[in-house]
Amino acid sequence: MTAEIVVVPHTHWDREWYEPFQRFRLRLVALLDEVLDTMEREPGYHFTLDGQLACVDDYLEVRPEQRDRVAALVESGRLAVGPWQILLDEFLCSGETIVRNLELGMDRADKLGGAMPVGYLPDMFGHTAQMPQILRRAGLPHACVYRGVPSSVTTDAFAWVAPDGTAIRTRYLPEGGYGNGAHLFEDPARVRERGAEFARRMRAWHGQEGPLLAMYGTDHSAPVAGLPEMVAALDARMDTLSGYLGAQPADVEALPRVHGELRSHARANILPGVVSVRAHLKQAMGRAERMVERYAEPLAALWGGAWPGRFLDMAWWRLVDASGHDSVTGCGVDDTAQQVAARIAEAEHLGQAVRDMVTARLAASVPSGGVLVVNPTPARRRGVVVVDVAGSDPLVGASGATLPAQPLEYAPTLLLDEEMDGATALTFVHGTELYGQHVTGWTVEDGTLTFTVAREPSAAFDVAGLRGRIDGVTRVRIVAEPRRTVAVLADVPPLGHTGLRPVAGAARAAGLPHGLAPVRGDDLALDNGLLRVEVAPDGTLSLHGGGVTVTGAARVEDGGDVGDTYNHAPPAEDLLVSEPESVEVVPVCSGPLVAALDVRRTYHWPAAGDGVEGTPELPAARRTARTEEIVVDTRVELRAGEPFARLLVTFDNRCSDHRVRLHVPLPERADVSHAEGQFAVVTRGLNAEGGCGETPLPTFPASAWVAAGGVAVLLEHVTEYELADDGRELALTLLRCVGYLSRNRNALRPEPAGPQLPTPAAQSRGVRTVSLALMPYAPPEPGNWAAVLEAAETFRHDLLAVPGLGPRDLPLPPEAAGLSVRGDGVTMTSLRMRDDRTELRLVAMTGTPTEAVVEGRFTAARHADLRGRPGAPVPVTDGTLRLPLDPWEIATIQLEN
Repeated sequence: MTAEIVVVPHTHWDREWYEPFQRFRLRLVALLDEVLDTMEREPGYHFTLDGQLACVDDYLEVRPEQRDRVAALVESGRLAVGPWQILLDEFLCSGETIVRNLELGMDRADKLGGAMPVGYLPDMFGHTAQMPQILRRAGLPHACVYRGVPSSVTTDAFAWVAPDGTAIRTRYLPEGGYGNGAHLFEDPARVRERGAEFARRMRAWHGQEGPLLAMYGTDHSAPVAGLPEMVAALDARMDTLSGYLGAQPADVEALPRVHGELRSHARANILPGVVSVRAHLKQAMGRAERMVERYAEPLAALWGGAWPGRFLDMAWWRLVDASGHDSVTGCGVDDTAQQVAARIAEAEHLGQAVRDMVTARLAASVPSGGVLVVNPTPARRRGVVVVDVAGSDPLVGASGATLPAQPLEYAPTLLLDEEMDGATALTFVHGTELYGQHVTGWTVEDGTLTFTVAREPSAAFDVAGLRGRIDGVTRVRIVAEPRRTVAVLADVPPLGHTGLRPVAGAARAAGLPHGLAPVRGDDLALDNGLLRVEVAPDGTLSLHGGGVTVTGAARVEDGGDVGDTYNHAPPAEDLLVSEPESVEVVPVCSGPLVAALDVRRTYHWPAAGDGVEGTPELPAARRTARTEEIVVDTRVELRAGEPFARLLVTFDNRCSDHRVRLHVPLPERADVSHAEGQFAVVTRGLNAEGGCGETPLPTFPASAWVAAGGVAVLLEHVTEYELADDGRELALTLLRCVGYLSRNRNALRPEPAGPQLPTPAAQSRGVRTVSLALMPYAPPEPGNWAAVLEAAETFRHDLLAVPGLGPRDLPLPPEAAGLSVRGDGVTMTSLRMRDDRTELRLVAMTGTPTEAVVEGRFTAARHADLRGRPGAPVPVTDGTLRLPLDPWEIATIQLEN
């Protein structure tokens, strides 16, 4: 046999999965000890460490003394590491998290001798459309994939083309994926026979010229002693994956082309049910990413003084770690999911800490009793913000004008009125604090001690004077200053801030600004001039706006799920419940800035699946006759000036083995849906391509929104959706509950996806809440989603209200603008400090050329790649740059003051 086979020894390391992280790490340390010893003992040995630096970091945290050994092997080219920090799930994190993952991995690998220059994506459950552009802009000339490749690919190399036209040479791993050569050396006596069979199979993919790639390894596999000799006996050679691909041409001109995302089931399972299982992880990930990406980093870059780099680095480490393809996916055991949730929570807390540090700095210039209002979006924003203020005086803005306001709630003023002696009452006082507020005064009259308290201290508390007056006290009262929760219409500069405060004697607001209609609500309808929402007798909604009418929206349907964390599978005899047994509508508030209704629907859902344990034959599964009464509360809210209705769906899940979906009938039947993903809008049809055995359910992920047939659904986190009923409805998964990591017998998947281990926490019992919004829209010009993008930006990033911290007699500061970004379809995805420069990332979310106009306090600008390496300058005139953008272009700009 000629040396036509290149053997690439490797391990695919699932950092956490059917065991939690630390249990797997114990095995990782033993494996890497063996890798280092084997490679030093056998100079011909090469090893590829799964394309993720997490393996090295996890090892060196336990064995820090081994760093030089690792670096020597990396520098020699025999040990390939990186470029990723962790092998992620590309659909369950933001595009920015993908970039930071690559950035972390490549930077860490550079310190050890250099990253593998291959976008290695061996086991992700499909691939996002913009990945070729991301890899190319990070300086990687090759990609390598397994799952999601469509049937149109009939060779092991193809040109993968991003929406912007970027094409990258991509190696497909056919005939077994990253383990296609795992069985070559199992029987030393049959090595040449197996090699010949391997070559025959792979030549059908590769063609008659060039060496064949044999990936020798599998999940958690260790190196094999004596492998160089066995490879030599095969007349093959050993190399790393980067060594093999580096010898291949990087051009793509002669290759077949595949455009956009890779989510086909034709050649391998893509396990789409991970998008909807353990929904709380997806919700938490969305919150944490928005906190770090859109609040903490931009505010710290523009207003924060010294850059809190270490705090933000820690937040990103945790987000990236959580994005692993067996982590945020939820397809691990309960212990793994619990650790992932804690990691995500830490990332959010770190982001909150940075945000609060910056806003406290700004709030010091706003008088006590006033409110700082911060705009996290890069466009001027006129919108409703909810504030908590004292008294009943009108609210005045920085310009001195009275602001339109609507009281929503009044706090109780009598906090305590009980028989009690004075000595006992004094034990409740800690310094000036009493019942969570500050003592501002006290009186003793007719045996009654009355404390007055407020949120802010006003004078020193004379506790000694009080001690002399407590004899004879028999009753104690605590009276708080009047406080109210108020919806206020604020006008805030882009990525900037303004202030407001109550002012005694100020004129009452005359009404809403010109062109802005008030919101009105009654017992069954809400209307803000842009959108009218009516509640039907069955609790569904009709929406009328933008020349479009939607009826029967927000129908809740419960069905069985006897699948597992990887794949939804309905029972053989399913029972769908969508009609409520009773409906109650309760008005909450009626305008003029906010109007809301609570729709309460009561159902009886089957309590569990029955007969679902899996047998040699597919189970004749059904749902139990026993039911649980489930009350689904839906808060429907309209705000002034918003063309969408906000929905907050809440219910106590007491059932198992089921899937809950919210259905939205479409005004027009649709053949395709459009969903925002990672730096792109992806168009999908009514069906998914099948072929490998896994049933190709047409359920897909959407990050910020999904639209079809005249309705856009705005989302706070990645959500599974389906264009159902032959394109007549959108169905969005609110909750999917299962009891096993993988079932040995899943009706919609031919083989196990993992071990059949119980996952009781994946039944997601308890109170569940999902926030989304419905927006009727007139179909835009092809590729122009500006109106939906703007609505999603508003829905996902609320204005931020922070209590003033300055002296009470301080005047309100003037409003201050941060950075403005304008342009049709232009979206800001990142704003941070890098070294001494402000780095801005923009994406042209449009199918036509556009222009970004950026205005701020900078004097120079230049392009940069995704690793921050500087490129060509960009002209700046008077703090303004105009940047032409190609369709779907990802642009990184560094600004200098």
